Amino acid sequence: MAQPIKALVFAGGKIHDFKGVGAAARAALEADGGFDIDYVEEDLDVLTRLEPYDLLVFHYTIGEITDAQKNALLGWVASGKGYAGIHSAADSFRGCPEYRAMVGGYFVTHPKYRDYQVSVVDSAHPITEGIEEFFVKDEQYILDYDPRVNVLATALWKGQAMPVVWTKSWGEGRVFYLALGHDAAACEHEQFKSLLVRGARWAGAVVSSP
Repeated sequence: MAQPIKALVFAGGKIHDFKGVGAAARAALEADGGFDIDYVEEDLDVLTRLEPYDLLVFHYTIGEITDAQKNALLGWVASGKGYAGIHSAADSFRGCPEYRAMVGGYFVTHPKYRDYQVSVVDSAHPITEGIEEFFVKDEQYILDYDPRVNVLATALWKGQAMPVVWTKSWGEGRVFYLALGHDAAACEHEQFKSLLVRGARWAGAVVSSP
């Protein structure tokens, strides 16, 4: 049997219900059984203590990151570790371009919380294999993103396809971003949980291709 992925689930920040989202993310990963999980809220200094982990699952909004925290996080991922960002992970640390570069994009705006359709554009990837399209009730993030990211799923906004799921590399590490998950209710969607678990498994595995 494969060893469980040692994961830190981190939640915090303003605006979003980080407690609800953090608890839902933790529950989804625990239900999978493939992760050994520690859970931390708000204490960004934990980013300087990531050595025991293979994976960081991250939900945070706005805030500020110190140079020590930033350098520790980016160096840790680049060394061959995994980062899985949920929703507002693309709206963390607005004043830190290095963090934005690692994630692969950043929040610009959002329409109102609503029902919308998500379509898979890369069904060959292990994260999205077997998934074609589905509807969610969530807050759609409109993102400015690096065109080199591997977009796995999109949703329409004003006639334009906006990314919902992507992967990328950062040094030897793996980055997975899931734009779904505005609140605890949105995190109960079966496809949210499936994509999160698959993305976390992919990011936490010993691979380096995007």
